[in-house]
Amino acid sequence: MPSPSRILLIRPSALGDVCRSVPVLVSLRRAFPEATIDWLVQDTFIDAIRQHPDLDNAVPFPRGLLGRTSRRGNVRPSLRWMNTHLKPTPRYDLVLDAQGLFRSGLFSWWTQAPRRVGYANAAEFGGVFYTERFHIGRDRHAVDRMLALVAAMGLEPIADMRLHADPDELRWVEAHAPSRYAVLAPTSRWPGKQWPADRFTELARRLLGIGLPRVVIVGGPGEREQVAPLLEWVKHEPRATDLVGETSVARLMAIIARASLVVANDSAALHMAVGFDRPLVALFGPTRVGLVGPYRHGRDVIQHTHQGDVFDHKDEKRGRAMMQRITVEEVFEASADRLRG
Repeated sequence: MPSPSRILLIRPSALGDVCRSVPVLVSLRRAFPEATIDWLVQDTFIDAIRQHPDLDNAVPFPRGLLGRTSRRGNVRPSLRWMNTHLKPTPRYDLVLDAQGLFRSGLFSWWTQAPRRVGYANAAEFGGVFYTERFHIGRDRHAVDRMLALVAAMGLEPIADMRLHADPDELRWVEAHAPSRYAVLAPTSRWPGKQWPADRFTELARRLLGIGLPRVVIVGGPGEREQVAPLLEWVKHEPRATDLVGETSVARLMAIIARASLVVANDSAALHMAVGFDRPLVALFGPTRVGLVGPYRHGRDVIQHTHQGDVFDHKDEKRGRAMMQRITVEEVFEASADRLRG
C-alpha cells in the first residue's frame, strides 16, 4: 500500500489526554515525513498542540456540538461541521483514532478515508467504524497503549512526550514572573482526586518559607470553589499569585514550561509538566498510576495504597480518604528536594 499523503489523528479530549497523545503524532511524522498530518482536537484544547513542529494543521472540534444536537434534535449543525472539516480536498487517506469512543469512531468513518485505524476493543462500539482494528489490552499505560496501536500498524513507536509552548506566551512569562517559582495545581475534575486545599495552603507557606520567590496557583474555569480556602490565603500573601480560571491553555503551558517545580493532583497540569520535563511532585489517590500516571515518571508520584483499596475516581468518599493519606510533610520534602536538584 502506498504511503499516505494526508493523515488525520483523532484525539479530541480531555486536555491531559491530548497532551500525552503527542507521541502518536511524532511516530506518524517519523514514518511519513512528507505527509500532511492534521489533528482533530476540541477547540478549547487546540493550543496544547498548535505549536508542535510535527503538526501541519489542528482541526478544531466545537465543544458540545454533538450534545447540543442530541438535546435539540437538529442534526444539521453537526452534519455541516463534519462535511466541512472531515472531508477536505484532497481527502484523508489514513485516519488514526487514538481515543476509541463512539464519537471519535464516527468521525473516522465520516472522512471516508480508505484506511481507518483504531482499537478493536474501543468503548461504546466505536470499533465498528474502522477498516483496521487491533486489540490492544487495557492493562498498560495509556501512552503505551496508543504506541502499541502505532506498532500494530507496522510503524516505529516513538515515546517523545515533548510539548511546545507559544513563543509569545513564553515571553510574557519571562517578563512578568521571577526566575524561580512553583506551580501548584490543586484542582481536579473529580473531587475524589483532590488533595485537601488546606494542605496545599500549608505547602505553599512552607515553600515560601525556604526562600522560593513565588508560588502560582493554577486551575480551570469553574474550579475556584474547590480550593476556596487556598485562594482566600492567597489574597493576603503578596508572594502568591492566583490564576485559577484566569489563563488560556497557551499561557498555562508557558507558565508550566518555565516553572522550577510543579505540584499537581492527577490533572492536565501534571501531564504538561512531563511534556516540558519540569521537576514534578504528583499526588495520586483513587487512580492507577501504572495506567494513567505521569508517563515514565513513577518516581515523582506520591500515593499510599492499602490492601483492598478500590480505584474508582468517581467515588468521592473513597477517593478523598486515599488522598488524605498524603501528608504535607512528605510533599514538602519531595518539593524541596526537587528545588535543590
